Amino acid sequence: MIIEVNDNIIKKLTPTERDVVNYINSNLNKLSNMSIVDVAEESFTSPATVSRTIKKCGFEGFSELRYKISAKEEYNHDSKKVNEILGKSLIEVTKTIENISITNVLNIVKTIKESKRIYILARGLTELVAQEFNLKMQLLGYNTFLIVDPNIMMNICKTIEKEDLVIAFSLRAETKEIIESVKSAKKSGAKVVTCCCVRKSILEEYSDITIIGYKQSRTSIKEFEVTSRLPLFIISRAIIDYLII
Repeated sequence: MIIEVNDNIIKKLTPTERDVVNYINSNLNKLSNMSIVDVAEESFTSPATVSRTIKKCGFEGFSELRYKISAKEEYNHDSKKVNEILGKSLIEVTKTIENISITNVLNIVKTIKESKRIYILARGLTELVAQEFNLKMQLLGYNTFLIVDPNIMMNICKTIEKEDLVIAFSLRAETKEIIESVKSAKKSGAKVVTCCCVRKSILEEYSDITIIGYKQSRTSIKEFEVTSRLPLFIISRAIIDYLII
C-alpha cells in the first residue's frame, strides 16, 4: 500500500476518488509503467480526477507518486531505473520553482519593458535556451539581439548604453567571456540580469537581478559538459509567460 488512507483523508475523498485510491493500492506492481492517462482509463475515471485524488492524499502529483513506488519496488529493475531518471527531472523542476523569487521575475519584466535594446548572452548548450528566449522575445515585439560569439559579446558590451539591458544565461556562471561582458556592461551603466544555477557567483556580483535554478550534481555523460538545462528553460518560460500576460 503506497497511499495510507486515514479518517481525515477519507472525509476529503468522493466515492470516485476512493475508487482511484483502491486501484492504485491494488496495482502497485503495474503502476511504475503506467501514465496518469492509463490509470484514469483502468479506474474508469479521468486524468483530472486521478490528479486531484493524488494531491488530496498528500502527493505533489502523479510523478512523485510513481517515483516513490519505483523507489520501493523490486518488481522490475528497468522500470525502477527509468522512474529514477524521471525523478531527477521532477526534483529539478520542483526545486527550481521553489528557488524562483516572484519579486525578481516582476522586476525583470519591468526592466525589459523599460529597456531600449536587449542583449542576450549565452555559450555552449545554454545557447539553446537563449535561442528560444530570444525568438519569443522578438515575437512579442522586443528589440533583442542574441550573441553567442565570445569576441562579439565582449566588444559590444564595451559600447553598450545606459538604456540597454544585458540578460546572461549561464548554467555554472563561470564562463569567462560572459563574465567579462557583464563587467563591461555594468561599467557602462546598463542593467544586467543573470539566469544561472549557482549561488554567490561572480556573475551575480555584477548583476542587478539574478534568478537561480536548481542544478543536479550528477551528470549522465561525465566526459562532457552536458548537464541538464531544464532549470534555465523553466526560468526563461516564467519570464516570457509573464510578459505575455
